[in-house]
Amino acid sequence: MSGKSVDLSTDHFVGRGDDFYALLMKAHDGLTFEDSAALNARLVLLLANQVGDPDVLEQVLVRAAETSGADE
Repeated sequence: MSGKSVDLSTDHFVGRGDDFYALLMKAHDGLTFEDSAALNARLVLLLANQVGDPDVLEQVLVRAAETSGADE
């Protein structure tokens, strides 16, 4: 990766993040843990494809790992 920095603090939802969260939770309704995990994996891959920039994706992965406690 080139190491260029991007601003991940921009709110692209413009106050509609709760709407997406509700859709996400509805998509998981009734799924087993395994099916829910598979849905999440497909969602991540589809969204990564939409972003397309390897540098942005790397920074998003680092941010997600930091905020999830995965690096502890």
